[in-house]
Amino acid sequence: MINVDFPLHFDSFGHTAATGRDEHIHDMIEQFLFTNHGERVNRPDFGSGLLQLIFAPNSAELAATLQFTIQAGLQRWLGDVLEVQALDVVSDDAALRVSIQYLVRQTGEIHTDEFVRGLT
Repeated sequence: MINVDFPLHFDSFGHTAATGRDEHIHDMIEQFLFTNHGERVNRPDFGSGLLQLIFAPNSAELAATLQFTIQAGLQRWLGDVLEVQALDVVSDDAALRVSIQYLVRQTGEIHTDEFVRGLT
């Protein structure tokens, strides 16, 4: 099975760049986290809307809400590929850090990834 690399680009031969299974799963999580609702034409409810909260006031309630909604969204959209083991969302100034530990269903391997977005 060929997995298209994200973001879409071409390799040195001019073909669509491909990636391995683990990197593809990382890319799918990244796309879910940093896509706002309504961005996808045929999937208007896809995405976490996380980027809209960069300047939201930090609070324990907001962190708990984000963790719940992100975990539910990952379960809905990627539940056949992975199972979330742990999830942590932290807002530092104008940056968001999301740490996810997940089990890859196909292999049973546990991975930990961190995703960061902020203003440049």
